[in-house]
Amino acid sequence: MTAQGKAPAVGFDVTGLTYHYPDGSPALDGVTLGVAAGERVGVIGPNGAGKSTLLLHLAALLPERRRYLHAHEPGGHAHRHGLVGEIAIGGTPVSPSTIGRIRDLVGIVFQDPDDQLIGLTVGEDVGYGPRARRWPQAEVDAAVREALQSVSLDGYDHRSPHHLSTGEKRRVCLAGVLACAPGLLLLDEPSSGLDPRGRRGLAALLRSLAATIIVASHDLAFIQQVCTRIIVLDGGAVVADGAAGEILGDGEMLERHGLA
Repeated sequence: MTAQGKAPAVGFDVTGLTYHYPDGSPALDGVTLGVAAGERVGVIGPNGAGKSTLLLHLAALLPERRRYLHAHEPGGHAHRHGLVGEIAIGGTPVSPSTIGRIRDLVGIVFQDPDDQLIGLTVGEDVGYGPRARRWPQAEVDAAVREALQSVSLDGYDHRSPHHLSTGEKRRVCLAGVLACAPGLLLLDEPSSGLDPRGRRGLAALLRSLAATIIVASHDLAFIQQVCTRIIVLDGGAVVADGAAGEILGDGEMLERHGLA
């Protein structure tokens, strides 16, 4: 990628992260973990385990720093909501004053590509991040070209992203993130909607990147192709953390958490 946009791989530390949605529903429960720069880590767990919520926190998209605030529902029941705990990306604590710096280091690809596509053309969409960072136009053009090549969408610059297949849309979203060359890449169900060749190509691409990569997915075969370490979430808590072969070889544990 271009020199201006390139960020070295960055790790992160999460300490005691507990989060309740505004309606009081629990999402994360005391999550503590550390990931070193350059690691490729899979995050697996049943539906509602907190995988997507964890990614949103790592991307500084849920930056509230409230500690167990209370609210009252019409029925008079109090509930807790907000966030407890700390996150540091590349040694920088996530806080309202550091959000801009953190978001320059982190790229996230959402589960639903339609939530992420904003450009009228593929080229406009992929170039949005570099333009928002005020890169020179020549560097924007180079970043877009390289990113589209990396996801095998050469020549798609002038096509409408909304007229593409789900798999192609997913690749456009990934290209838009790669164009900014983040040090930490977060992907939520990245293999969904891809055919076997697309899955193999994406796995090979992710293995080739220098960035720290976190993949949240139900696709255990894809996780095994990409990641060397796996973290299992259930009920918003870390219930297992280890080498990919060790975790995926523990059938009893996978069955217990609805993953077999």
